[in-house]
Amino acid sequence: MSDRAGIASGSPFEATIGFSRAVRVGDRVLVSGTAPVWPDGSCSPDAGDQARRCFEIIMVALAEAGAGAGDVVRTRMYLTAAADATAVGAVHAEFFGPVRPAATMVVVTALLDPRWRVEIEAEAILIPRT
Repeated sequence: MSDRAGIASGSPFEATIGFSRAVRVGDRVLVSGTAPVWPDGSCSPDAGDQARRCFEIIMVALAEAGAGAGDVVRTRMYLTAAADATAVGAVHAEFFGPVRPAATMVVVTALLDPRWRVEIEAEAILIPRT
């Protein structure tokens, strides 16, 4: 029996690229780079809104893996403009302020879709609660 479980989100890229939205292996949950796309394919032009959408998708994947915000130990945020750091950081604090995971914010030249200003990854470790 495998200790590995893949979590799908329905992204069209999952099948074409060959990835899972998240993978749970034992007590670890790794959430793939998550883009700010709504189910209808739309994407807000606002960096803060995009970050919020990414975190919403991440939270659903974490929940399906049996985890939550309190289990997150690392996030990585990829931005296409340094000027968006304040807005994206503020949304990160909404979701993880009390948790304070290790976090990295990196400016990159571009993301897969030119509408995307941010893409976010997360890692969680499930710690037994008493």
